[in-house]
Amino acid sequence: MYEKDGEKYFVVDSHMHYWSAGPDNWVPGAEKYAKGWIECFHAYQSLGPESTHWSIEKFMSYTEDDLIKDVFDDGYVDVAIFQPTYLTEWYREGFNTTERNAALGAKHPGRFVTNTRWDPRDGDDGLKRLAENVDRYGSIGVKLYTAEWNNGSRGWTLKDPGAYRYLEKCQELGIKNIHVHKGPTIWPLDKDAFDVSDVDHAATDFPDLNFIVEHVGLPRIEDFCFMATQEPNVYAGLSVVIGGLMHARPKFFAKVMGELLFWVGEDKMTFGSDYGIWEPKWQIEGFVDWDYPSDEFSDYPRVTTATKKKILGLNAAKLYGIEVPEEYRLGAGEGAPAARDDAVGVSTESPAASPA
Repeated sequence: MYEKDGEKYFVVDSHMHYWSAGPDNWVPGAEKYAKGWIECFHAYQSLGPESTHWSIEKFMSYTEDDLIKDVFDDGYVDVAIFQPTYLTEWYREGFNTTERNAALGAKHPGRFVTNTRWDPRDGDDGLKRLAENVDRYGSIGVKLYTAEWNNGSRGWTLKDPGAYRYLEKCQELGIKNIHVHKGPTIWPLDKDAFDVSDVDHAATDFPDLNFIVEHVGLPRIEDFCFMATQEPNVYAGLSVVIGGLMHARPKFFAKVMGELLFWVGEDKMTFGSDYGIWEPKWQIEGFVDWDYPSDEFSDYPRVTTATKKKILGLNAAKLYGIEVPEEYRLGAGEGAPAARDDAVGVSTESPAASPA
């Protein structure tokens, strides 16, 4: 929980990791990719305040104690949602797996939500593993990495028939939150494999699923916004947006936030620290204090305390069924978190049925 000026914020870090990326986990023959990946990840950390930068050695293999201190003890987070990324082509035991995350979560009851993942190229075996993970860990969300390498393939799209089999399986298993990495690439993955256009297809065809687009399609912010505003079940995951832009590119951050607030709406935006790239503490403190820097941004929606409460935790809590203590909820007239139709281009009513 974070408190500032008498306001209390319930914080859900909806996009964070517990990875193992040291040399002892590199696949023989793929060392250059494993090393290059984590070094590229580490370079992104330089976009945060200098006092928060880590050595590459710590970054590769931060500990359980580091995570608990940075995220909960110092970082104000009430509930954290693990988002796995396997990368087994380069990391022997996986980079950031459901199993590793769940083992940590089991030691700290009530603090973590364990999401799992799938890859349509894994076929029937992958469908079986998905069902097993849901049964074992109670996952109601998945993280998808459409640019991940797999046996010679360098990516896939949500439009693939194989992906639709998995989305159908998600509905059958009770998984409702589909987090899709659509944003900055990490070497050696291909940028075009993170294009947002496939989300448009899947969101239309699976209206009962929530598609949380992590990193909001950066650098394709306009593409994302114009797609998301027409799809009531598409949400903006702000991991990278706050951590990567708020400190290093404040004017661009204001533009990105303004576009998202205008087209997507404050009810469909979720905070994610992207730990361990960036620590949540400075992101939460900075965002609570944040406003547009000048009149140049006057045509964007205003940012209120309610806006920040929704983004920092209430929207994700609604999507995941996380109980929010009454003292952290919104007051009357401050809106409903995670309301699907809060976007300028979305309406579930016909014009004739809409109020005048």
